[in-house]
Amino acid sequence: MEYHVSKKGNDNFKGSAEKPFLTISKAAAIADEGDRIIVHAGVYRECVVPQNGARNDSSRIIYEAAENEKVIVKGSERITNWENEHDSLWKAEISNKLFGDYNPYSEIIDGDWLMRPLDNPIHTGQVYINGKALTEVSSIELLNDFTWYAQVQDDITTVYANFANYNPNEETAEINVRKSCFCPDKTGVNYITVRGFEFAQAATQWSPPTAEQMGMLSVNWSKGWIIENNIFYDARCSAICIGKEKSTGHNMYNRYHRKAGYQTQLETVFAGRRIGWSKETIGSHIIRNNTIYDCGQNAIVGHMGGAFSEIYGNHIYNIGTKHEFFGYEIAGIKLHAAIDTYIHHNNIHDCTLGTWLDWEAQGVRVSQNLYYDNDVDIWFEVTHGPYLVDNNIFASKRNLKNAAQGGAYIHNLFCGSIKRYDVTDRSTPYHLNHSTDFMGTAVVYGGDDRYYQNIFIGGEEDDNVHWQFGTEMYNGFTVSMEEYISKVLENGKGDIETYKNVRQPAYINKNVYLNGAECFDREKEFFKADYKTNLTVKKENGDVYLEIDVPDVDFLIGTEIIETKELVIPRISESPYESPDGKNIVFDTDYMGNARSENPKPGPFEKLSPGRQKIMVYSDDKNI
Repeated sequence: MEYHVSKKGNDNFKGSAEKPFLTISKAAAIADEGDRIIVHAGVYRECVVPQNGARNDSSRIIYEAAENEKVIVKGSERITNWENEHDSLWKAEISNKLFGDYNPYSEIIDGDWLMRPLDNPIHTGQVYINGKALTEVSSIELLNDFTWYAQVQDDITTVYANFANYNPNEETAEINVRKSCFCPDKTGVNYITVRGFEFAQAATQWSPPTAEQMGMLSVNWSKGWIIENNIFYDARCSAICIGKEKSTGHNMYNRYHRKAGYQTQLETVFAGRRIGWSKETIGSHIIRNNTIYDCGQNAIVGHMGGAFSEIYGNHIYNIGTKHEFFGYEIAGIKLHAAIDTYIHHNNIHDCTLGTWLDWEAQGVRVSQNLYYDNDVDIWFEVTHGPYLVDNNIFASKRNLKNAAQGGAYIHNLFCGSIKRYDVTDRSTPYHLNHSTDFMGTAVVYGGDDRYYQNIFIGGEEDDNVHWQFGTEMYNGFTVSMEEYISKVLENGKGDIETYKNVRQPAYINKNVYLNGAECFDREKEFFKADYKTNLTVKKENGDVYLEIDVPDVDFLIGTEIIETKELVIPRISESPYESPDGKNIVFDTDYMGNARSENPKPGPFEKLSPGRQKIMVYSDDKNI
């Protein structure tokens, strides 16, 4: 069945092309397996709640914007009853009936791992003038250009806003009303496609891994969604949520303080498994070719529900950059337990943190992504491998935070500094291969990492001495499992105490170090030169170019085509490096998709010539 929705329609119509529904919600209430909902041009101010999913991929329910028509779904309402207080200060008195059972101007952004502000709570509400978000302040006295403040009473919410030179009654002034734009109200609503929409201005809540996670678009603990070719912006916290539901825990640390957040996180993981977290029931989503920007916490967030998924072709920027609030869950992509998830060909820039893969990122592959102008490009935390990072461009000042073990970094370009550290006070789970079944838990001893045929470029020293250029932070580590075991046995027979002071192996070879980057002191084959690459990233008319000076030398380090079957398995998980379907991965193509030669060039580009190079590394109009 094909249903149509139009701003010229009526929900009492049949939903045909000639007699369309007025709201998407009407179609969402009745659409069933195999149905298609086509939405025509206009602004739809509603939260769409799909009542049905499908049993398999071939019968999925499809929601799509009509071809070549602009469809915007907003979590906001336009306000036109503003009264001028004085100068550029305005107020609007709004009946609380508009908000129903969720008033964003009394709902505080709070929860586990939110760190600040503490003295002046921030709310999920937001005010906009002509699409520009204003900044919340904590009192009327602090109102200046493009700021807002609200007071909530029993029946009325009063919003005060400084619109600078704008008259809000003559412009488009909007306020957040709904906490989501598209979200099932029950779990297990599977196999839905959402394509071609704009989603904007939702009063989304803080989404840590230990709470019900809600985004502007949420799958609500379901399987097999395809989210493609959409635009998301102005989510107060998160845009797309593929994470956990409420029954497995909801901010238990923040509410009761009986246990540390780490402990409640551990309980959440086990609770998720008890309610059916598995490849057969949860995850396996595809998120592709979306543009996501101007969100306070995440572009994409999810705990457990992002497992077995694929995230690619997305343009993500301006995430967590307003700094109205801060917590340890802010990133362009923030996933916990991203088992066998494939993240590739994304353009992620101007974010507080580009990508953060936390807890159980086992089997994850991060490949052929472009990162630049982020505070930090990527962070792996308390995971035990195997995980793969290949053919990426890391072009920010700080590239990698590595609080994990069991990683393999192959053919990447590292243009900035790296921080590696151990985590010996938190034991986190690892799994049977390609499964959510638990195998055990372990702390992060550090090391057990692989770096092959990367390029590292040095730069100005970081104020934080723990950030370094190259791989010298592995100095003092063993270089093989045989050496590691030998050193453990030197400590005599015993238990964990015989292991804790022995450095796990570092498998590092055939890398290039330029402009002051330093190599691992036991690396056998490497190229090192004090050559300044003068690397820059430039944007030109929707395209992104990498400009770099390439030395006129032969690296002479005996490079070769690398395959995952040749990589030593991680010590803890003892799972092989391979694709989610168990196949060997051959790194025989570069960032651009070019075939590599028998003796490939280090780094992500096979076709590099000496001298100044200008390489298009991203385009809004075409795939690179």
